[in-house]
Amino acid sequence: MYAIIETGGKQYRVEEGDVIDVELLGIEANGKVEFKNVLLWNTGSAAKVGKPHVDGCVVHGELMQEVRGPKVISFKYKKRKNYRRKVGHRQNYSRVKITEIKG
Repeated sequence: MYAIIETGGKQYRVEEGDVIDVELLGIEANGKVEFKNVLLWNTGSAAKVGKPHVDGCVVHGELMQEVRGPKVISFKYKKRKNYRRKVGHRQNYSRVKITEIKG
């Protein structure tokens, strides 16, 4: 059984026991999370597709910790102009373990 959820402007395919990194949720560690924006729910024999969301389907998770993503380097350069700019960025994420999918 799996579901496709939407959070933070992105879509994730999740199953029970999966660990995913999503945009910051603003919840303390070991807190409970509910994802109500379920776009698709599949049991293996039947599937429900939402318009835009599946009614009555909820994905429960547990916030494990807040983590930082990989460093992304942005480098601007113009040849023969003596122009170079280097900027680094690391995005903060919430690591969530999916505990239950209710349909």
